[in-house]
Amino acid sequence: MAFTAQDVKALREKTGCGMMDCKKALTEANGDMEAAIDVLRKQGLAKQAKKADRIAAEGVAMAITSDDNTSGVVIEVNAETDFVAKNADFQAFVKTCALTVLKDSPADVDALLALKADGSEMTVAELLQEKVLTIGENIKIRRFEKIDGPCVAYVHAGGKIGVLVNFDTDIDTTNPEFVAYGKDIAMQIAALNTLYLDEKSVPAEVIEHEKNIMIDQMKNDPKMANKPEQVLGKIVEGKIGKFYKENCLVDQEFVKDNSLTVGKYTEATAKKLGGSIAIKKFVRFEKGEGIEKRQDDFAAEVASMVK
Repeated sequence: MAFTAQDVKALREKTGCGMMDCKKALTEANGDMEAAIDVLRKQGLAKQAKKADRIAAEGVAMAITSDDNTSGVVIEVNAETDFVAKNADFQAFVKTCALTVLKDSPADVDALLALKADGSEMTVAELLQEKVLTIGENIKIRRFEKIDGPCVAYVHAGGKIGVLVNFDTDIDTTNPEFVAYGKDIAMQIAALNTLYLDEKSVPAEVIEHEKNIMIDQMKNDPKMANKPEQVLGKIVEGKIGKFYKENCLVDQEFVKDNSLTVGKYTEATAKKLGGSIAIKKFVRFEKGEGIEKRQDDFAAEVASMVK
C-alpha cells in the first residue's frame, strides 16, 4: 500500500515520533497507519504513542542570544504539567533546542527535529523521544524564531514569557550598559504585552476597526450622539492617538520612569553611550497562549471509577 508525505505527517502528529522514524514505520507496515503505530510501539516508543494526544499547554518560553549578542532565538516547548516544566532535565532540553536553532537556523519545527542536537550525536527528534520516555509526559516543540543582528533576550518568571528584541545600533553589543538597556526594553514588552513597534507597524485594518468601534460607542452615548461629524472625527483622532501610546512600543510610557516614553529612553541611552540605537523588531512568546487547556473534572473521574 502506498503512502504520502501527509501520511507521514499524520503519523508523526499521532505519535510524536520523528519524521524518518514514521516514514520507516509506514514503509515496514506497507502504508497501514495502525500497523505503523504498532511498529513504533515495538521499537520502544509505546509510551510516547500513548501520550501524544494529551494536551501540552504548560512548558517553557525561552530566549537566548549568541555570546556576542549578534543573533538570538526565542522558543516555546510545551509539556503537560507545570511540575515538569520546572524540571532541570526538561529545561536543559529546551536550551539544547534553542542552541540548535541558533547554530543551524532551521526553517521550521520539522527541520529542527531532523537536525543533530547541539552537543549531541542524537537528532532533536531522537532526543525529544528520549525525554518523553524518561520524563513521562507529552512534550512538543511548538514554535521558535531566530533573529540575526544585535539582540537582547529576557525570560520572565522562569519561562512564562520569553522576549527577544532586535536593534539597529553601532554600539558594542556586549557593552553592559547596552545590555541593561536592552533588558529594560524586553521587560517592558513582557509586562505590557506590547503589540506593535510603532505607528507605521499597526495594520490599516486594525486602525479602521478601532475607529469603527469608537464611532459606534459615541453614537450610543447620548452626550455624543448629536455632535457634528467633524467634532466626532477629531475626538476619534484623539482616541487613536491614545491607542498608539498604549499599544506601540516606542510611544509607550517607560515603566521604570513614566516621565519618558520608550522612544525618549532609547534616545537618551544612545546619547549616553555615544552612538545610535533604533529598535527594529521584537518577538514575545508566552507559554501556552492560544492552546486550549484540558479542564479536569476530578469529582467526575472519581465517580466513574466507583461505577
